[in-house]
Amino acid sequence: MSDTDVQPMIHEDPQPGHESQLEPKPDWQPRYPGSGRLHGKVALVTGGDSGIGRAVAALYAREGADVAIVYLREHDDAQKTCGIVESEGRRAIRIAGDVGDKDFCKQAVERTVAELGGLDILVNNAGEQHPDKNIEDITEEQLKRTFQTNIFAMFYLVQAAQKHLQKGSAIINCTSVTMYKGSSGLLDYSATKGAITAFTRSLSENLIKDGIRVNAVAPGPIWTPLNPMGGAPPEKLKDFGKNTPMGRPGQPNEVAPAFLFLACEDSSYMSGQVLHPNGGEIVGS
Repeated sequence: MSDTDVQPMIHEDPQPGHESQLEPKPDWQPRYPGSGRLHGKVALVTGGDSGIGRAVAALYAREGADVAIVYLREHDDAQKTCGIVESEGRRAIRIAGDVGDKDFCKQAVERTVAELGGLDILVNNAGEQHPDKNIEDITEEQLKRTFQTNIFAMFYLVQAAQKHLQKGSAIINCTSVTMYKGSSGLLDYSATKGAITAFTRSLSENLIKDGIRVNAVAPGPIWTPLNPMGGAPPEKLKDFGKNTPMGRPGQPNEVAPAFLFLACEDSSYMSGQVLHPNGGEIVGS
């Protein structure tokens, strides 16, 4: 591919979508009092304006972390998430831009370090998906765009963050149940999630000597703006999540504790692993 082929492409579809416009609203609220498990830490959370990212930011703040919220353009959602973090007595900053742009990723990391005093936890959560019934329907632009957001961004952010991470730091990537089960209508998305899982395991092997742990979370169907705002066909939304053993979609605050566990010392003997908050689906590890 030429350099022009991989330039970031800000798309005009509804994704990732505004949580402020979603009904019913996802549950992001932490379910229990904090215990200081992230006291004094600084976290950067991509896709932190809404959905799982908002729930992670809220829980990290309750546990004592300052949080940088990286998002595309949903300024209203990002402002609310920052308010949630600040209501827990922690500092928050908003950083808007395209994580598929390497220069932006570097700027986001540098701004986090400059304004919040360091970086201890990197959460690669931002993602996008586009349903297509046939592989022929996946355009070259869509294929590049999905890979840019979902996996290229993780490389860019880790490249920018590595020099700031210390022994005891953590990287948590968001993969998906679709990596394990497959998805006939999300071919490119599922492929990126497989890449993320392989990246997680390989990066763990690469960084473990430095005392930096790398793990991942593979959510099942979670009620966030992603699916109802372009990530799934409208006819599938009425039954969203009903095919799980629990018979319902999950909520963001049911996923956030997995990200907390992997960020704090509770998981000090875990690296290269994947947690599965997916409503009871039994999948290979």
